Amino acid sequence: MAIFNRKGKNANRSDDGGSSGGAEKKAFTQRKPANTAFKQQRLKAWQPILTPKTVLPTFFLIGLIFAPIGAVLYYYASQVSEFTLDYTDCYKQSDSITEMPSDKYNFNIVGNADPFPFSAPAWHTVANTSAPTGKACEIFFTLTNTLQPTVLLYYKLTNYYQNHRRYVKSIDMNQLIGKNVSASSLQGGNCKPLGEIDGKGIYPCGLIANSMFNDTIFDPVLLNAPTTTKRQESGATKQYVMSEKNIIWPGEKKKYLKTSQDPNELAPPPYWRGSFPTGVIAPYSYPNGYSTNQIYDPSDDEHFMVWMSVAGLPTFRKLYKRNDNDALQSGRYSIMIFDNYPVDMFHGTKSIVISTVTWVGGRSVFLGAAFIATAALCVLLGLIFTARHLIRPRKLGDLSMLSWNE
Repeated sequence: MAIFNRKGKNANRSDDGGSSGGAEKKAFTQRKPANTAFKQQRLKAWQPILTPKTVLPTFFLIGLIFAPIGAVLYYYASQVSEFTLDYTDCYKQSDSITEMPSDKYNFNIVGNADPFPFSAPAWHTVANTSAPTGKACEIFFTLTNTLQPTVLLYYKLTNYYQNHRRYVKSIDMNQLIGKNVSASSLQGGNCKPLGEIDGKGIYPCGLIANSMFNDTIFDPVLLNAPTTTKRQESGATKQYVMSEKNIIWPGEKKKYLKTSQDPNELAPPPYWRGSFPTGVIAPYSYPNGYSTNQIYDPSDDEHFMVWMSVAGLPTFRKLYKRNDNDALQSGRYSIMIFDNYPVDMFHGTKSIVISTVTWVGGRSVFLGAAFIATAALCVLLGLIFTARHLIRPRKLGDLSMLSWNE
């Protein structure tokens, strides 16, 4: 007697398993990619065989192309004249003019010296009732060569990590383009903890705006400037006028508009509330808060726009002024600075940088040096591999070199 009742191979299957299997096969057939060269990965392809005759010339060709490009980039970058004056410790100086330490300045001036020989920069503090601290920093420097326009003036900070995650995120772009944003939304968003104070929304909110650079850097003044008789006369001075406009990209400028929100619903950032006597030049100072007649307008402040474009490295410079039309003549200059911004708390430094510019940008030879180094490396590798090929050539496709034939 049979224990199992088995069906024949050709028996009709009427159970659910047979039905579902057919459905799955049909569905699989429907999902099959179309029989085209693209979907079936049959497109024609060129697969070059790497032989010494093709690889070695490539190394030399790369070197031949990169070397002149690097030389041109390096040359024009090195033609940029610039100098740096570190005024971090200027507030510690007395009213007597003293020479700056050699590690506080750096000059890279291109060209032969004009009638003004180089002399070390000097500095001192001078009483000034317009300065927030009651005194200003004055630096004297000698420019041995005339700088042709465009002439740019930057401020430079070191050990300042604007790229910190919380710092970078601490901004509300909707607020900066003029939209009404409630205090609770600001405090609950990226601007926290500088989004709200006393029930009012901080405008502009966030860490970036609160730490705005607020030193005032005045235009350089040429001492003993030439008169109509073209002589250097004692006491004659000439201001080199620089503009604080067009220091930001036009696309960035479109991101900032004046707020339409009620000023009574807004408050300035904590660091913007310093109180100073009448007549003092103190940017970003709103000791009494905002009012209808006095509220901050970011669309008219390109310094603020430049600051809000955070830097990626702890040492950076930001454009402060420019002159696109007039040359900065050689001679002895003085420049006045209202020193308001503290840097000692983060062990940083601050400097002013005056520079020219060429079609490749500022004085940065890194790109040109990188091209030259790449060209040299390729030529060196080409020579090494060429020598290796000539001394110990290897037959292409030699089966004796297979591991199982060794």
